[in-house]
Amino acid sequence: MAAIHKKDITAGMDAYDAWCDAAHALVGTEAATDIAPALPRPTMALAVRYSLHMLELKAPGPGVEVRVAPWGAVKILDGPASDPHNLTPPDVIELEPAVWLRVASGITSWDEEREAGHISAVGERDDLSAILPLG
Repeated sequence: MAAIHKKDITAGMDAYDAWCDAAHALVGTEAATDIAPALPRPTMALAVRYSLHMLELKAPGPGVEVRVAPWGAVKILDGPASDPHNLTPPDVIELEPAVWLRVASGITSWDEEREAGHISAVGERDDLSAILPLG
């Protein structure tokens, strides 16, 4: 299932840009790993879904599942696909929305968030630093 509906891509891009603008305005006022602009819930949801869509386009494949609850999950990167009985690939990464948006946008790095304990990752391909930030 797609992270975002086709009809919502433009709104998602706008939401992601709004989040990035709000986050960049906070840089220097608090620790980078604490930056979490308080935007309306629908804006946050669209920003997450759009950025997951961009990740999926950048690194397609069935090998790693990236989950940003409660708003989306995508499968990326080459590798073993899901077991037909389980549907979860062998590599799973889970992030909170603010953490995901920080690393996706380049506010923080994968290593910074991992060292802060903000990334839950299982499997051999648990490091997305080579493909983040998104753009």
